[in-house]
Amino acid sequence: MQTTWHLHVVSFIGFLSLLRLFYPLLKWFTTRFLLTNPRRLKRYGSWAMVTGATDGIGRAFAHELAKHGLNLILVSRNPSKLASVSNNFRQEFPQIKIKIIPFDFSSEGGYEAIEEGIKGVEVGILINNVGITYPRAMFFHEVDQLTWTKILRVNLEATTWVTRSLIGPMLHRRRGAIVNISSGAAVVVPSHPLYAIYAATKAYVDKLSRSLHVEYKHFGIDVQCQVPLYVATRMVSEVADIDKPSFFVPSPEVYAKAAVEQIGIGSQCSPFWAHSLQWFLVGLLPENLIDTWRLSIGLRRRSLS
Repeated sequence: MQTTWHLHVVSFIGFLSLLRLFYPLLKWFTTRFLLTNPRRLKRYGSWAMVTGATDGIGRAFAHELAKHGLNLILVSRNPSKLASVSNNFRQEFPQIKIKIIPFDFSSEGGYEAIEEGIKGVEVGILINNVGITYPRAMFFHEVDQLTWTKILRVNLEATTWVTRSLIGPMLHRRRGAIVNISSGAAVVVPSHPLYAIYAATKAYVDKLSRSLHVEYKHFGIDVQCQVPLYVATRMVSEVADIDKPSFFVPSPEVYAKAAVEQIGIGSQCSPFWAHSLQWFLVGLLPENLIDTWRLSIGLRRRSLS
């Protein structure tokens, strides 16, 4: 009898362990096929704000939101690229309104420009996409102060500040959605050697988002952390030698389509199906093996830079 009881306990623990391993895939399947309804985006409001909106994932996010009929506030540091992107969007989506806010998140302060730009606009969806990483693989002691200061400002301070600025009006209206972009470097793998500060800032984004989700979900505000792995963007090409989409590496457009479908569904997700599969596979491996593998990748990239 005692042996049978022990077997039940061991079996139950084994079941929980398997469930934990399969959780990313189960979560992706459930949200992708059972919960998605793009029409629900309009319930948050008619305006969406996207930071880092002129390149890569940010531009693709903005384009996908425009396809759903949302008006856009585009924020990026390059005024000429902002003008070009907004003009292209206006030609493709003449029915929507577009505002642009040139702003360099790596500079110190000056957030009043964003406050002025969103004044009088009821932003229903915020996509905190802007982010930067190291120019090359480096040990922690090799990262100069200017580089790590910019990373902290863009990845950590900007996300915090913009979220703080918009969550108040959302709270007043009792509706809104905030999507903060983290990284598989902070969530999926146990470490990201030679990019430590970048990974740490993205871990902050994950914990901030999931905590705010719990704080504000009862007020009608959906805060979500999205966890992409590699996407074929310019930033990724500079640090990972990836210059085109593949089975596991989607284009920004493919990623954004999946990402927009997941807005408001849960506190954390990895929207692209192959990323969820990778997350599952990584979960099967011992952490020390992953650490060794990631370190070898970092050292190889450092030797090539």
